[in-house]
Amino acid sequence: MASIWAKLAGGAVIAGAVGLGVFMWVTAPQRQPPSHWANLGEPNLANGETLFWAGGCASCHAAPNATGDALKTLSGGQALPSPFGTFHMPNISSDPQHGIGAWTVGQFGDAMTRGVGKDGEHLYPSFPYNSYARMTPQDVNDLFAYLKTLPASTNDAPGHDLPFPFNIRLALGGWKFLYFDKGKPRVQLANADAEVLRGQYLVEGLGHCGECHTPRDALGGFLKNQWLAGGPNPEGEGRIPDIRPESQPIGSWSQADIANYLETGFTPDFDSAGGSMVKVQQNMARLPAEDRNAIAAYLKALPSP
Repeated sequence: MASIWAKLAGGAVIAGAVGLGVFMWVTAPQRQPPSHWANLGEPNLANGETLFWAGGCASCHAAPNATGDALKTLSGGQALPSPFGTFHMPNISSDPQHGIGAWTVGQFGDAMTRGVGKDGEHLYPSFPYNSYARMTPQDVNDLFAYLKTLPASTNDAPGHDLPFPFNIRLALGGWKFLYFDKGKPRVQLANADAEVLRGQYLVEGLGHCGECHTPRDALGGFLKNQWLAGGPNPEGEGRIPDIRPESQPIGSWSQADIANYLETGFTPDFDSAGGSMVKVQQNMARLPAEDRNAIAAYLKALPSP
């Protein structure tokens, strides 16, 4: 009898080891193939600046309370509270030692579109790579080139303050297995024209609007079929509004009303943007008018749930 139990225990250990090995293989960080970042040509710095504002880079990576030109010094240090602990935004300035100045476009692109750090580690989805995964290689190249023109900073931001088990990066592979869609469309749009498709690219991708406007489950993944349906503020008190076309008040706004709100911060009722939306609106105001119109067109074109 003892030998039977010993065999069963040994078999369980072997099965567990095999299962762990399979899990490690399936959930290992996955970079883009090097060819994905090859032969991108001369970057377009003007487009890179547009992408900088569309992506809200300064809103998280500039120093706390930075304004004006200081927004372009991406020294990090801001704290981002969450139900999983407090994340501290890293230095992504052009400094080669303290920032990302020594990174290659492939390393930067893998962070943006695969959530893989410079040294091959999983990145926490507080960095919205689950949205940025939609970026084209050319846009990644343009944004990276623009970031390298911005001021360097030697600031070393503190590490994340996360309790167990959220401080175990290995577990992020499991999170990605469950939730990382590698850039698939959030919604299917029938007969969408070029303007709506551009809006989809901005809202679902660089604008990462769903990161706040879509409700999440207990593990921080988006709830299916609830795209842009609003929910609790992931950074603290209050709620983030539902911005689908059948909701109110945005459902009664025209495309021009939405575009004007993104430019000026004023609603059709002469209310103004508040809370975390203030920084978002200030970023959107720097985009070309056609991009704000495209975002508005996409929001009006969303299919009913």
